[in-house]
Amino acid sequence: MSEVSSKELYEFKKTLKELAEKKGKGTELVSMYVPPEKQLSDIIKQMRDELGQSANIKSKSTRKNVQSAIEVIMQRIRMITNENKDLPNGFVLFVGMIPKGGPGTEKMETVVIEPPEPVQTYWYICDSTFFLEPLEDMIASKEVYGIAVIDRNEATIATLKGKRIKITAHLTSGVPGKHKAGGQSQRRFDRVIEQLAHEFLKRIGQHMDDDFLPIKDELKGIVLGGPGYTKEDFYNGDYMHYELKDKVITTVDTSYTGEFGIRETIDKASGALEELGVIKEKKLVQRFFKELRDDNGLYSYGEKEVRTNLQIGAVDILLLSEDLKSKRLTLDCQACGFHAEVTQKEGQKVEDLTCPQCNDKMKITKEEDLIEDLSNIAEDLGTEVEIISTETDEGMQLYRAFGGIAAITRYKVN
Repeated sequence: MSEVSSKELYEFKKTLKELAEKKGKGTELVSMYVPPEKQLSDIIKQMRDELGQSANIKSKSTRKNVQSAIEVIMQRIRMITNENKDLPNGFVLFVGMIPKGGPGTEKMETVVIEPPEPVQTYWYICDSTFFLEPLEDMIASKEVYGIAVIDRNEATIATLKGKRIKITAHLTSGVPGKHKAGGQSQRRFDRVIEQLAHEFLKRIGQHMDDDFLPIKDELKGIVLGGPGYTKEDFYNGDYMHYELKDKVITTVDTSYTGEFGIRETIDKASGALEELGVIKEKKLVQRFFKELRDDNGLYSYGEKEVRTNLQIGAVDILLLSEDLKSKRLTLDCQACGFHAEVTQKEGQKVEDLTCPQCNDKMKITKEEDLIEDLSNIAEDLGTEVEIISTETDEGMQLYRAFGGIAAITRYKVN
């Protein structure tokens, strides 16, 4: 996946969450995944066939809804064809009649998504829910990790990217087992075994250098696993390139070697891998706390204060909790043109307000997530935006103690 900002990732996740909550009747919701090389004329032909077959649906309401969805799909495909828009990753189309309340309150909804990665497979699926798994996989972690499972007899080396495991090498040692001879023969044999074991560890290190050094800049970390102490001997010895050795984040004991051992290693190291994914967030929030404790600290928090500092260009990094559920509402008086903006917190009701100028009722003319509202102001002024999860103690403290809105400023503003 191409590099996306935390705001773009937040918006993508928000769209998927909204789609996941939509339910249709029967199999009336259509999900269509179109790879970039797919001929749109073929899809139009398929939709015409589907339209003809849908005439056989017995339920009048279901037949009507399915036919309406197919017609909307054909309209959208024609629009994309006519616009000749460059869609290097293809596109995804969600269409269907969504119930809004009681009988007769359904509404046809259409969502077109340009995915962050190329669509690999053409899908046309009708169900009571939208098919979201391919898009969810695209935004799953795509960080690359090196995995090696090592024991005295064999070693397996692999990379982990997202959910995909790629075995890059499997080595066997040829080191013999215990020898029953005694005296000088036993000592000579032990020295031979130790030398063979040493040479085997050198081979493992060479393979890891060959596999991991070319991708060292994108490699987030290396995990070593295996039964026994051979993995520790390998790590403590001079077998790996120093740049790779610095990337080893943990070692884990496993019952297996080979591919089963790789999978076991990943399972047992999952906590360490997840921790790496939130280190940037933790460091940013910790930096904010450090500024907060400093008498001359560069900080700001709370919506009103942060908004003011944003607008004057004083904010360097804007920190927003992903759990923020507030809305930013725009109110306008239709009688005299008076304009106002207010924040609606989660669960709070904002009734039509009386205009302070003419006492007429003001109307809500725009509604936007508070995260998107503040992010847009920040991006217009070149301010970095970071959406902070509440999965860490720091992220939860930011949300609970500071309302989920804080900033590291360019200069002292307090």
